[in-house]
Amino acid sequence: MFEKPMISERSLLGGLGTRGTVAVPKDCDIVAPEANTGIPLKGDFERMARRRFQDPKPFRRGAWWCLQYWRDVFSEGKTQRKKTWAKLAPASMPEREVRKVAAELLRPLNQGLESIGSATNFTEYVNETYIPVVMPLMAKSTRDRSEGVIANYLLPAFGKLCLRDLTPLSTQRYFSNMATSDLSYESRDKIRDVLSSVLGSAVRYGLLVRNPIENVRMPAERRGKKRNKPYLTPQQFEELLMKLPEPYASLVFVAIYTGLRISELAGLRWNDIHEDSITIDERFCRGDWGAPKSHASNATIGVNGCVINRIHRLKLMTVEVRAGRAIRTYRVVKSDGPEDLVFQSVRTGAPIRDNNILSRFLKPAARAIGLPWVNWLCLRTSHATWLKMAGADVKDAQAQMRHSRASTTLDIYQQFVPESQKRVVERLSLLSTQMVH
Repeated sequence: MFEKPMISERSLLGGLGTRGTVAVPKDCDIVAPEANTGIPLKGDFERMARRRFQDPKPFRRGAWWCLQYWRDVFSEGKTQRKKTWAKLAPASMPEREVRKVAAELLRPLNQGLESIGSATNFTEYVNETYIPVVMPLMAKSTRDRSEGVIANYLLPAFGKLCLRDLTPLSTQRYFSNMATSDLSYESRDKIRDVLSSVLGSAVRYGLLVRNPIENVRMPAERRGKKRNKPYLTPQQFEELLMKLPEPYASLVFVAIYTGLRISELAGLRWNDIHEDSITIDERFCRGDWGAPKSHASNATIGVNGCVINRIHRLKLMTVEVRAGRAIRTYRVVKSDGPEDLVFQSVRTGAPIRDNNILSRFLKPAARAIGLPWVNWLCLRTSHATWLKMAGADVKDAQAQMRHSRASTTLDIYQQFVPESQKRVVERLSLLSTQMVH
């Protein structure tokens, strides 16, 4: 007896198109392909092709050409494929041109330029990834400011969109609309920086291919920038110091004569104070301890003896504070061990809070003498400008300011001094007079 021939289903389908058919003899058994062959069936190839490449045909709906296609959607922690549709062009456009528009729309999907993670909702990404993962790496003041920008501006504008919907065009339209808003240029720039940080982190973590904020242009300012940042002259500083109570007068005195940031002053300990120098190796900002801002900021700088004397004078100082009808007396320095803080909270000895001192003491004193622009940064700018007025070399000023680049000291912190320009012009006049004679 002859055995029935065994015909594999794969051999029957091989070489046929998707609509091909074949007649199978009745006395033939069809066997399934072996599971361990590792070769997928033709149907598997078709399913893979449908998943990776889409070429749907545009259709007319009313006055528009429309297109239906599959798109990944990230919902409730899972990725799902849902069919969506989009308007391509008016119905008057020829079909050939419409198909070109459709191909351009589907190009990111078909070429893998749009990752599955880009389907993540903007609000979900910010709350579940950016805030818990990226923000802890920032300084406390930067983190607080960024949280305010996200809550007040970014979430209301982009909260319902997916990350992929924040295209260069949509983000540029958002910032272009700010041309008529009352926000200052600095506020607009901060919004752009925070949004760029959010989307830049999405690029790093593989949810986006590129950051759409890279080439965004901001609206032009209504007024030109002031060429000079405000700084205190020595005479203005003496007036300001007379208006400040202790220990805040000593704090401002040390700030302007050393150029230290307020966070570095808040983190200054007694073992950092030397005979003629101060070591900066720690900072404190609104409950957050950390290393100095940069590697260059972690340094020891030389200071005048009067600054060291003023710091040590704090140990002997007491202040009176009104508490209702009573007046309480506190020691300015509760303890002066090597690891104790130099500038302590008057009542408890805890680390100082820069925003409280600024709003309750420094700002009111500055307004009283007609200088409402005085803040902590202004004191650091004043120190850099005083170094220039004293004739300090650029490299010496850079080392004293603890900047990584001398251009930061020259272009940002050292300000134009009219008196210095006048002296240079006078010397130039004397030089020209000598040449004539």
